Amino acid sequence: MRAARSLENLRDFIEVARGKHPADLVLKNGKIVNVLSGEIHDGNIAIWKETIAGIGDYQSDVEVDLRGSYVAPGFIDGHVHVESSKLLLSEYARAVIPRGTTAAVIDPHEIANVLGVEGIRFMLASSRELPASIYVMLSSCVPATNLETSGHRLSAAELVPLLEQERVLGIAEVMNYPGVLAGDGEVLEKILLGGGRRVDGHAPGLTGKDLCAYIGAGIRSDHECTTAAEARDKLRLGMYVMIREGSVARNLADLLPAVTAENSRRVLFASDDRGPEDLWEEGHLDFMVRKAVSLGMKPVTAIQIATINAAAYFGLEQLGAVAPGYQADLVVLEDLERLRVLKVFKGGRLVAEEGKLLQLPSPEPITAGHGSFSVDWSGLSRLSVAAQGERIRVMELIPGQILNRSVMAKAKVEDGFVVSDPDNDILKLSVVERHHATGNVGVGFVKGFGLKGGALGSSVAHDSHNIIVVGASDEEMKAAACEVADMGGGQVVVKGGSRVAALPLPVAGLMSDRALGDVVVASRELKRAAQKLGCLLQDPFMALSFLALPVIPELRITDRGLVDVRRAEFVPLFGES
Repeated sequence: MRAARSLENLRDFIEVARGKHPADLVLKNGKIVNVLSGEIHDGNIAIWKETIAGIGDYQSDVEVDLRGSYVAPGFIDGHVHVESSKLLLSEYARAVIPRGTTAAVIDPHEIANVLGVEGIRFMLASSRELPASIYVMLSSCVPATNLETSGHRLSAAELVPLLEQERVLGIAEVMNYPGVLAGDGEVLEKILLGGGRRVDGHAPGLTGKDLCAYIGAGIRSDHECTTAAEARDKLRLGMYVMIREGSVARNLADLLPAVTAENSRRVLFASDDRGPEDLWEEGHLDFMVRKAVSLGMKPVTAIQIATINAAAYFGLEQLGAVAPGYQADLVVLEDLERLRVLKVFKGGRLVAEEGKLLQLPSPEPITAGHGSFSVDWSGLSRLSVAAQGERIRVMELIPGQILNRSVMAKAKVEDGFVVSDPDNDILKLSVVERHHATGNVGVGFVKGFGLKGGALGSSVAHDSHNIIVVGASDEEMKAAACEVADMGGGQVVVKGGSRVAALPLPVAGLMSDRALGDVVVASRELKRAAQKLGCLLQDPFMALSFLALPVIPELRITDRGLVDVRRAEFVPLFGES
């Protein structure tokens, strides 16, 4: 992905690198975190145009004395769905660039599930002028499976024209691993589209011969490992492992024991996904590096994982190191433990300082994603579930994971209908189709939210993004679903039929058109309102969003019903085992 150089440009670069011509900028007296040699050493950094010209004694009319601060390459996020931050890309940049992130590889499959190709083009266009390098992996699973109703279905043929876009790197996470193993033609066509490019994976818990087949099909990474044993297995079979530390799936501490001096260059960091509050309060990749170091990882290794490893995996030869010929994407750090970011340079230009983004291009007019709701409300009658047995399947949340357990529980029955059972923390859960007015409404039950009353509703429901609601009563759930639609998308807390807190998400029902600070305030209000209703979860809306994703074991719900993910098929609510 290195830009072509002219003969004249190359000659000028050589003159600067040899010290025959002044550099545009010299960063003096820094401690360079050298991710290539694995050491830290003193050095001055000469920058010409957007490129590092050399390390050593250079002259320039513009010099910045770093006074012994550390200089590392800009951080690179290996896998993120920006839509899950609820922020437009301009506001996302405001959140992560001052934290040291200068590049990200995004998979826009959230907005693609709502808007199709238009959504991917929207993300490419809105990231064009940002002071960060935003690359795109083309969404391979829109929808993720045939067990749900999405706004659009993307075929391999529809993705082909997008491969010509300059910042498109390959094919995004192939979530439909049962489809790969079954030889599904549509899934395999998308893998073959990758050609010589990267094809990312998504294979939670896959092992043995099935894992060999999945990897051998051409899929080279995975970000779904939850145990060190799983990570070791995938590393041994040739995968790059992306360590995820999101707002719900916090896997870093569990996976670090799998990282050794011998295999660390096959490991990347991925934020997949962090909500606005965590971005605001904890940070982005800087948080991951800081946490890895606090858990005993060497700082240079942690920074390698956050920089050169991602660049190498994706073939971004110009990124990821502080060395001649690399793009001058640099983060200046006060230390390597607290990892406080002092300055961020993008292409040799100072873009952030002391936690503030210095300049951001004017946002483009938002033309995508408004008015994306079409609901047949008659389907809400399906919320009333007639009792057909004494025991029901229940999704049990696992703290700190997006995996869940499928368990059997005694149904609470009133007047012949199964209802929520707040006393035993078993709540009714429903997905309402919102793209094509099908009237589809899937109903299930979940354990782990802790609500004693009220309901939560959201149009963020991975990956098809229908309306998902959970609550202590059917009427409150209906009210929450209607509130979400009335806002044109968003998240809401309802008590007794009335809205008590809300975050509108008018862009495809996924993203706010408001500033980061405003989104953080609204998100905090949602969480406080949920807690007042008894909610036990730190981020209930992020947890809720993943319950509709039918590619994460064990039990999920879509607008069409309950899904046993390991068998990739619908299962009845009632059962005996």
